[in-house]
Amino acid sequence: MTTQEAIQARHSVRAYLETPIPPEIRSELDAAAAACSREGRLSISIRYDDPDGFDSRLAHYGSFRNVRNYIILAGSKDADFDLRCGYYGEKLVLLAQQLGLNTCWAALTFNKKKVKELLKPGESLCMVIALGYGETSGRPHRGKRFEDVAKADNAPDWFRAGVEAALLAPTAVNQQKFQFSLDGERALLRVKGLGTCLQTDLGIVKYHFEAVSGHEASV
Repeated sequence: MTTQEAIQARHSVRAYLETPIPPEIRSELDAAAAACSREGRLSISIRYDDPDGFDSRLAHYGSFRNVRNYIILAGSKDADFDLRCGYYGEKLVLLAQQLGLNTCWAALTFNKKKVKELLKPGESLCMVIALGYGETSGRPHRGKRFEDVAKADNAPDWFRAGVEAALLAPTAVNQQKFQFSLDGERALLRVKGLGTCLQTDLGIVKYHFEAVSGHEASV
């Protein structure tokens, strides 16, 4: 499965089977998390067989069920911390999809107190990502169109492909509050409007665009 195929196949999943993640898949995910941590100046870790992270009223309110594995996005907080967490978190999400797993981003609906206890001194928590074998593969949600999020006359094929991939990116409450434009041959990406978790969303969207278009999106 290519990254583009993973983008198209991946949907948020909140209910999971008890099937454990095999050792060989854990090793691949852990290696990728370590590489993302180095490249993204983050502290990303993955918890396996640990239901405590989603054992809370908020998790049940958010319809999460039987989450036993999750990715923790953390690190030293600075100006672009949330954006980097979104970018590298989504890179891991798509790898998980390629490995046959399902995922769901969670900003509030998890046990934040217990997850924070796992952080190193001085680290800040951004979000967590539920991980495992879903009861279903999820379902697509209705979203915006290219014309809603892009300002570009006679857009080149690479730009259009990147924006179409960005439109499949998960964003908080499916808000899709981002805008693409072209400055010559350079793609620009910015937040449009107000909302929650916008910088993390921007990082997720940026990864989708760059992974498919092969071009950087300047924020």
